[in-house]
Amino acid sequence: MGSPRNSPKNSPKSGLNSSPANGSAVDDGTADGGTPRGERIPSSPDRHHSEVTLRVNGRPRTLVVDHRSVLLDVLREQLRLTGAKKGCDHGQCGACTVLVDGRRVNSCLLPAVAQDGYDITTVEGLAGGAGAAESDRDGEERPADGELHPLQRAFIDRDAFQCGYCTPGQLCSAVGAIAEAESGHPSHVTDPETPSGEPVPLDPDEIRERLSGNLCRCGAYPNIVRAVEDVIR
Repeated sequence: MGSPRNSPKNSPKSGLNSSPANGSAVDDGTADGGTPRGERIPSSPDRHHSEVTLRVNGRPRTLVVDHRSVLLDVLREQLRLTGAKKGCDHGQCGACTVLVDGRRVNSCLLPAVAQDGYDITTVEGLAGGAGAAESDRDGEERPADGELHPLQRAFIDRDAFQCGYCTPGQLCSAVGAIAEAESGHPSHVTDPETPSGEPVPLDPDEIRERLSGNLCRCGAYPNIVRAVEDVIR
């Protein structure tokens, strides 16, 4: 399927390849969200680093980031929020999906320095409302108070995953897709007679189309669609 028409996820903002900023522990010569091995992220800005404030899951986080780092690597390597996953590293699988100001984006493509001042919601922030789950720099996670997000509960009830690697991205994408439909953003399968700006009803075809940018190699698509249907009823 094609990508949704006018979808915020496909905005020009998400058009930068992040290949130089691989924060994984492999011998690619980089570490710490894009900083080459042997180079430490400084405690204060310099010509290669800037201070940014990201409001992550309801909590302002001020940190110094490498200009080459993408949002995904900063979330995982500096803030220790490892829910969003690095899959293809080219913005094509959706495993890295998070919400920026409520709109779903591929965090493996977004320069972190360009997100200064934005509200960012990761899968850790879905349960119990914004800011319910956070991680410190030492990796210690504070459990969320409150209940699971309705979509998280529906994914469990519908068995909408197998290995679970893509699930954080699927959840964030589904949250964003529901919001897009409610605000009247059409997709490629939306009835052209639907009045502009009116909420778009989410039938199975709409759900499949709007989530088509999130791949599940385990093939849990039917149950993912059912889980979303359960939430929007």
